[in-house]
Amino acid sequence: MLECPRCKKLYNPDPHKFACNKCGELLDAKIILDRVRPSWNDRFERRIHVWRYRDLLPEIDNENIVTLYEGGTPLIKLSGSNVYVKFEGLNPTGSFKDRGMTVGVSIAKSIRVKTIIVASTGNTAASAAAYSARAGIECLVVLPKGGVAKGKLVQAILHGAKIVEVEGSFDKALDIVITTVVNSKVKGLAYPLNSFNVWRLEGQKTLAYEVFEEIGIPDWVIVPVGNAGNIYAIWKGFKELYELGLCNKLPKMIGVQAEGASPIASAWIRGLNIPLFTDNPKTVASAIRIGKPVNWYRAWRAVSESGGFFTIVNDDEIIKAQKILGKEGISVEPASASSMAAYLRLINEGVIDRKDLTILVATGHGLKDPDIILKDFQTMSVKNIDELVNTVINLNST
Repeated sequence: MLECPRCKKLYNPDPHKFACNKCGELLDAKIILDRVRPSWNDRFERRIHVWRYRDLLPEIDNENIVTLYEGGTPLIKLSGSNVYVKFEGLNPTGSFKDRGMTVGVSIAKSIRVKTIIVASTGNTAASAAAYSARAGIECLVVLPKGGVAKGKLVQAILHGAKIVEVEGSFDKALDIVITTVVNSKVKGLAYPLNSFNVWRLEGQKTLAYEVFEEIGIPDWVIVPVGNAGNIYAIWKGFKELYELGLCNKLPKMIGVQAEGASPIASAWIRGLNIPLFTDNPKTVASAIRIGKPVNWYRAWRAVSESGGFFTIVNDDEIIKAQKILGKEGISVEPASASSMAAYLRLINEGVIDRKDLTILVATGHGLKDPDIILKDFQTMSVKNIDELVNTVINLNST
């Protein structure tokens, strides 16, 4: 069923229902607990991907499930620490968005949608395009002009999406999408799969299930926050495990935003109860370069309920953290590195203990946005074999 988190009005499940008629708040999808009897042992016998947890997901017939075998991403322990990176960059299109798209596009297919529409900073575009192609559905992507990393744009083009660019930020692009699908004469002709669509978020909660199966319930989960749906979805996953009696504790959620794009975190730190929205977000981390996150209230609730908090890191910290993870063999885009940047800061401030079991959610692969790293990179030149030999010797002497 669907429930309004503010006024508690209930609605029957509806793929076209996103907001409360009474107060306008985005709706939550709620599992009817007494109808769910998940068998954890049986689940170990299935292939590890999102649909392994289908008894906790929206009911969709087998013939309408659209999957690229997303999920099952590695949980990588960092050297000499009690920190694990949940590397979502190894999903099919290279980001966590695939968890949500497999559910969202499957629902779209089941209700015979002909066109899917999304606004995007890049990862949503790539994922929506791939899953739409898999389903045989047209995909229309609205992008902020000049604000999308080339790797992500190429993916959307490769998968056959129709691309529309608009002047301004992602927030402008999303406003246009919402107006198109909700208030215009083409309402009902295009199905939106941005994260205001509660059904997409149901797929993203499966990250929590995977972490629990592998290492139990952590002390902290640090999540990059852009449009703010993912931290809510992950918290929802952990909370459902608790409500089903499968675990007896819950993690604290930490939402991290970049300094120039921190409407939620800045408000939290100042003790306010609504975000400090901005029309001009700025950060090297393009995936979280969002000034008016539509899911802010969902994220706020997740962090508050968990006993966690929001924090801010700057671009220099993000790039430093990206390089540290690179030295661990983990290639992430700048937005993904914000979770590592936050961890390093919070360790230094004594907020997190080094013994605490901590999960860093790395949302996207480094190949998504390579320009930042390439900008300052310099190669070494050699003219002959002797110079190459000397280079090898020098490397081994350091």
